[in-house]
Amino acid sequence: MYSLAIFSSLILLILSVPIFLVFGIGSSAAAIFGLGLPWSTLIQVSFGAMTKHVLVAVPLFIFAGMAMLRGGAAKRLVDFATALVGHWPGGLGIAMVIAMGFFAAFCGSILAAITAVGTIMMPKMLEQGYPKPFVIVLAASAALLEALIPPSNAAILFSALTNVPVSQTFAAGVIPGLILLLLMVLVVLIKCRNIRNPEPASAAERWRCFLAALPGLLTPVIILGGIYAGLLTPSESAAVAGIWAIFMGFLIYRELTLKSLILALRETATITAIIFAIIATATFLSVVLTYSQIPQQIVSYFTEMGATFALFWVALAVTCLLLGTFIEIVPVFYLTVPIFAAITLSFDESLLHLYVVFVAFAGIGMITPPVCVGIYTSASVIQENPAKAFREVPLFVGVGIFYGIIMILIPEASTWLPSLLRH
Repeated sequence: MYSLAIFSSLILLILSVPIFLVFGIGSSAAAIFGLGLPWSTLIQVSFGAMTKHVLVAVPLFIFAGMAMLRGGAAKRLVDFATALVGHWPGGLGIAMVIAMGFFAAFCGSILAAITAVGTIMMPKMLEQGYPKPFVIVLAASAALLEALIPPSNAAILFSALTNVPVSQTFAAGVIPGLILLLLMVLVVLIKCRNIRNPEPASAAERWRCFLAALPGLLTPVIILGGIYAGLLTPSESAAVAGIWAIFMGFLIYRELTLKSLILALRETATITAIIFAIIATATFLSVVLTYSQIPQQIVSYFTEMGATFALFWVALAVTCLLLGTFIEIVPVFYLTVPIFAAITLSFDESLLHLYVVFVAFAGIGMITPPVCVGIYTSASVIQENPAKAFREVPLFVGVGIFYGIIMILIPEASTWLPSLLRH
């Protein structure tokens, strides 16, 4: 029965059936017909997974990002980044990477970042002579910063699966996120060093752009300051971020209208529904794994065969790269993190280190065909065929693998700041 469930899931995946149905049909068949579990058990577990308090922050952070996009905050952040580095070699590309980092600090949604920053920056880069395939893949790759720089929906999902405090997971992503940002900047500096650059902004222009972006730059201070000061939970800080986004849009920038607010709410509902549909059906798989004790068997196999933690990292990297090629990052989380977490704990290693390495390799799937949702999203921003950008993918995959290896070799990058905040 298990083999039949796996076979049916693979067929559905090949037929491009939505991933939540692939999870739901295959896993529920294995649970009901293979394990003899009643439907009520699956529904109860699924309901429990979706109603975890920490997950309330997911739609709230998405809404904050959408409201800032519609309300003008995202544009000010992009203008500030461009004023700072737009005159450098490859300056507009660097500005887009930095703007992604700014946007990451108050949104947490990868696809929202591509839409918000890409809509503003990508047409400018094309006008300046940047190669279109490079621009598309750069936008998709830089958006991975959203999965690391807090607040991050990836961190929230990881915490929901492993029971690691969200504040610790947020902190674990800060230094790795900055390292990834620097690597992206270096790639742009080398790749686009011969592209003509605009004149540098004057000191007055930079100051004006800074003042205009200041309300948006205060957002991460409000979010993370409230969490680490012990004043707000992650969900409460996300709600405050949403209120602050509305305040900025209506009263500071005066670009947010009732119509655009409703549009932001609609976009938030759509993205949230997709994420929670995957969460709901992915828990069917967790039921099968729990009752069949597959994680325990895998852990026992690793320990009995004398496998080292280095071999585990190799297995994790290969698994994430393969799955990321065919499945989006959220289902990869629910499919593998419970097993990876159990093995990590069996080696008495940090789950925060696991989080950063996992995101590094799973995030590469955002740009690897055929299910490269990051490239599809960024290509749609400039209405281009995504297949034309695939020739730039190997460069950024190589950068991603190099970054993942750095994260494996330097666990302190993910554990130092959380340990500092605990004291």
